[in-house]
Amino acid sequence: MTVEHPHSRHLPALRALWQEAFGDTDAFLDGFFGTAFSAQRCRVVLQDDAPVAALYWFDCCHDNLRLAYLYAVATAKEHRGKGLCRMLMRNTHKLLAARGYSGALLVPSEPSLFAFYETLGYRTACRLDELSCVAATEKIDLQKIPTSEYAALRRVYLPTRGVIQEKENLSFLSQTASFYRGKDFLLAARTEKNEFFGIELLGNRLAAPKILFTLGYAHGSFRTPGESRPFAMYLPLSDAPDPKHFGLAFD
Repeated sequence: MTVEHPHSRHLPALRALWQEAFGDTDAFLDGFFGTAFSAQRCRVVLQDDAPVAALYWFDCCHDNLRLAYLYAVATAKEHRGKGLCRMLMRNTHKLLAARGYSGALLVPSEPSLFAFYETLGYRTACRLDELSCVAATEKIDLQKIPTSEYAALRRVYLPTRGVIQEKENLSFLSQTASFYRGKDFLLAARTEKNEFFGIELLGNRLAAPKILFTLGYAHGSFRTPGESRPFAMYLPLSDAPDPKHFGLAFD
């Protein structure tokens, strides 16, 4: 088995592996491979030229330090339990370090995976709060904005040592999410099974109930900067400070 960047001939098999692991639709995968995929930000384990494990990453940064947000780490069912994920990730870490990345971030998809990623050197670096609320009975000034304006404002609203996610991050996120600004807040949000989900609310969190009423939802949930829930894990690849806030997870 070898670990390398994929070629165009591997794309159908990569899509099949993704769907087996995560169950996403063809439309979702069209969005990812059409807006965010780069062979240079993907590593695969090949057996007889067939992908049996893969991962992808998005470029991001904090304090002018280059970071990689690892995403969609998956191993084919028939090849699980063979240590392929560990091999793939360790190979990727070496590659990232050689390319000048200061660290790697990821968001475990379930609580049990925190312990697994700790064995690979990751530590919980970014936490957040989750706010569930019902709608208020009055509207708030709320404007839908393009990704370019959102990116510029997000740099203003991010907490200290917050991770900046732009370019392919926002291109991909815009496939399923919308971006809003208010007088004293910034919001990325989407609908999940007819439920409102604020992916990241920066600024005045007390605006959440009025946001729901303005957008026509009876209740919803929001992620905000905070300390209550372990969220993103971080692997340092250089002697640099850890990030403290990671908000735009593509879960």
